[in-house]
Amino acid sequence: MESEILISVQELSRFYGQQRAIENVSFNVHRGEILGFSGPNGAGKSTTMQIICGVLAANHGSVNIAGHDIHETPRLAKQHIGFLPEQPPLYNDLTIDEYLTYAAKLRGIKKEMLKEAISATKQRCGLETSGPRLIQNLSKGYKQRVGIAQAIIHSPSVIILDEPTSGLDPIQIREIRELMRELGEDHSVILSTHILSEVQSLCDRVLIINQGNIVLDQPLDQLENNAGKPDSIEISLRTPPALEALLSIEGVTSVESISEDSLRINLNPESNAIDAIVNKAVSDKWGLYKLNPGDTSLESVFMRLTHSDHNLLVENETRS
Repeated sequence: MESEILISVQELSRFYGQQRAIENVSFNVHRGEILGFSGPNGAGKSTTMQIICGVLAANHGSVNIAGHDIHETPRLAKQHIGFLPEQPPLYNDLTIDEYLTYAAKLRGIKKEMLKEAISATKQRCGLETSGPRLIQNLSKGYKQRVGIAQAIIHSPSVIILDEPTSGLDPIQIREIRELMRELGEDHSVILSTHILSEVQSLCDRVLIINQGNIVLDQPLDQLENNAGKPDSIEISLRTPPALEALLSIEGVTSVESISEDSLRINLNPESNAIDAIVNKAVSDKWGLYKLNPGDTSLESVFMRLTHSDHNLLVENETRS
């Protein structure tokens, strides 16, 4: 049985004047799922997260958090959200205990529950013995822990983390990742990051946004299972045919130029297009002398989806 949907984003669009930030962005996140949210700078990640958190209003579309619409019932929806921005909202002149007390009160935690909530959160974030320390004297790794602590102190259903390991050393990164794995067991987590290895090691699913649109939404295990099924190949031909001849082959979705006699052919990985291309090259005497399968790593997929538009020659939009 599929787990409960805690984040439902439907057809979000946001414009700044005539400039499109995001358009028709839709996805769901279930309880116990960690979603890796990635894309190049300016792709629309921050805008999407700010709309989900209720900081920005969308021009169109809806966001539902644990059954509450962020626009119609913002107070109820925000009670279920914990947010860590890229720059944690810390007060350097407070101790950890003072800051978490302040955060807990802001979140409406009752006085009789304050001590228990702060103690449980500090234990979860590895801050049990650090309560009296001034935040200004903490390392960046410990500041990140405090930032996560303020985001989860009210036990939210949804946790949104923006570049949580940025600027940390390898040991700190490992510690924060372990904490994020634990959080992912009981919550819905959106992890916004440029670090694709982090997405692969932590997340159940990856969502890539580019130029305001979702260009990939796929479970990580499915992406890994397709590693042996390339969705592109590079070929070199002594007598290249007209591009229409390649596009007429079933399973070929688009063709890109690499050089005068070399092409990148994008494929439906579930098709037998590679065999068909080879057979066609032999029968029509195209002079095929090189064929390399494309890289199927997440990094390669990311680069292809966000950087290949400039050299696309022909695309067969009617095929998938």
